[in-house]
Amino acid sequence: MSEELIIEHCSPTLAGIKTGSLFSLKITEQTDLMREVRELNDALRKRGLRVIPLRKTADHALIYIYRPAYLKRDLMDPQALQILRDRGYDCLSPECCIAQLAKHLKFDESFPHEIGLFLGYPPSDVEGFIKHPCEGVKCCGYWKAYSEPEKAQKTFSKFRKCTEKYREMIRKGKSLEQLTVMTA
Repeated sequence: MSEELIIEHCSPTLAGIKTGSLFSLKITEQTDLMREVRELNDALRKRGLRVIPLRKTADHALIYIYRPAYLKRDLMDPQALQILRDRGYDCLSPECCIAQLAKHLKFDESFPHEIGLFLGYPPSDVEGFIKHPCEGVKCCGYWKAYSEPEKAQKTFSKFRKCTEKYREMIRKGKSLEQLTVMTA
């Protein structure tokens, strides 16, 4: 996994301002996915992050980088819990929810739009998208915002600035580990 790919898709998560991020990794004959995931976990675990492949096909893997403490906080939100329960999740722990999300990604015919909860999106916006994906959208950025558009726009701007800054720092020779903010 290239540091540039991770920076491009995960900078706000690395910076500690977003719960989680997803990106698609092209798999070639030379790709040793589990070795790469282990190495990345070894580098980032002490900084409060985890890395897991959520879904794997013959030529791509969907990689999830997240902060377990943030995900636990986010999934304790009553609206988030209700969305997950309504979609068949047994919310015993964040890890259990991630395992169930991976099953939904692998076996469901439709995409599990509750995935936004695992990325730190506001539950009201996740619910809005699930119920009416094309109606009531107030603004778009990293997600479709159905409520609090001003707050969403500020967050989108913060995420963009973070990614720009991280791109600059990686070009200047900083390592992924150096750029990852330590959290509990």
